[in-house]
Amino acid sequence: MTYHLHPDAEVDLREAAEFYRDRAGNELALTFIEDFEHSVGLLLDHPTLGALWRNGWRRLIMKRFPYSLIYKLVGQQIHILAVAHQSRRPGYWKDRG
Repeated sequence: MTYHLHPDAEVDLREAAEFYRDRAGNELALTFIEDFEHSVGLLLDHPTLGALWRNGWRRLIMKRFPYSLIYKLVGQQIHILAVAHQSRRPGYWKDRG
């Protein structure tokens, strides 16, 4: 099992890490990245761990931060469409797919 991060999801991830870095320093930004990597690791081991959500997409809520990974299983690959803040406009990412 492998994963693919949509280019816009990369932007989501970078912007969130920059937000935490700007507000609280590098340590919190790195902790956010570690939480993302931990979440991806869980999905690689247990691809159906995230709850079924919209139109076949799944959502896994990150453990320590108010973000969710929006993803879909495609063969032996996990396609991560968004690293979505839970308070951001719902479904802002839906046209990415």
